[in-house]
Amino acid sequence: WDPLLERGWQNTMQEDYKPSEEALRPLVVPQRLLLGAGPSNCHPRVLKASSHQMLSVVCPEFFALMDEIKAGLKYFFQTANEMTLAIDGAGHAAMEASLVNVVEPGDRVLILENGIWSLRAREIAERCGAVVKSIVRPLGEFFSLREIEEELQAFKPHVLFACQGESSTGVLQPIEGMGDLCRQHDCLLIVDGVASFGGVPFFMDRWNVDIAYSGSQKVLSAPPGLSPISFGPRARAKLASRKTKVQSFYFDMNWLMKYWAVDGATRIYHHTASVNLYYALKESLLILAEEGLEASWSKHRRNAELLWEGLENLGLELFVADKAGRLPTVTAIKITPGMDYKVFNTYMAQVHSLEVAGGLGPAATKVWRIGLLGNNATCENVEAVLKAVEDGLRHMKSSL
Repeated sequence: WDPLLERGWQNTMQEDYKPSEEALRPLVVPQRLLLGAGPSNCHPRVLKASSHQMLSVVCPEFFALMDEIKAGLKYFFQTANEMTLAIDGAGHAAMEASLVNVVEPGDRVLILENGIWSLRAREIAERCGAVVKSIVRPLGEFFSLREIEEELQAFKPHVLFACQGESSTGVLQPIEGMGDLCRQHDCLLIVDGVASFGGVPFFMDRWNVDIAYSGSQKVLSAPPGLSPISFGPRARAKLASRKTKVQSFYFDMNWLMKYWAVDGATRIYHHTASVNLYYALKESLLILAEEGLEASWSKHRRNAELLWEGLENLGLELFVADKAGRLPTVTAIKITPGMDYKVFNTYMAQVHSLEVAGGLGPAATKVWRIGLLGNNATCENVEAVLKAVEDGLRHMKSSL
């Protein structure tokens, strides 16, 4: 007996709820070399790992996997922090978690503003009810310890936010020394390393960084969707002394630390983890550990310098003039007069099966970008993108 048929709904289903042509279209994914600002192409081992069958998120084998990921992330961050884990969500998830857990209404937050990610951090801090102030540098420039210290003395913030790798402009912000200043002024230091960690030197403990976070899809060359994060002792103390609840349940580290059994805590279910992404992150961390951080840092710097030289030989101008301030993982190039970036990028994808990135945020109309991230940071890819760029520029001139 079928109640739908008895009530005459069969024809209704056929006429009104027939799947569309788009719904019946098989999945087709073009094969492209992704040399934009992320995501990067996954390592074949990472793709293979992510294809394994599901595990329950409350079984002993999955708990063991979480512990292995924690160990890999401690190496990635160069930290002994026990509250080191991965949040289910892209880099923005970790940015939000870093702020909502330690910022309460009325707290003062100082932002080093020189691109889109500092603007996003400002937005989140304001939503937390913080009193927010920015130190502003022109796009393409980084901050000195002197100007940071002056603002720490004048504003007396509870939190300082800095982005080590400002991927929208290709700027590398020096971090060493900031943590010491923040400790002198009783201020927490949060560092965004979504586009930099693993590709440039970063020492969370040695540099006295209180909170650091990154993303799975950049140098780690895993799929987007997980964001590594670590809280040091001072950040944990601030979290424990809150007078108000954390503004977000999903990003509440009080819950997440139990989910990840931080300090040996009894695990408490918080959410259903992205199981296959955990497999991928585990494998990507294993690959990084096998290669070694110092080798990875050297590889990114070496290939970035090859790229910079090649671009300048093509007559292009890099957006960051000071070589010491250039981010090796993402290079920003000034848009030349008359260049239609959208036409250029479409040509690159269609003719060379290669993608670069346009500008983003305040730099959207000023730059285009090439990323050498993780698995994609090779001299072969540098040669490929330089040949493609040369051809693309020639095509642009001929079509004027």
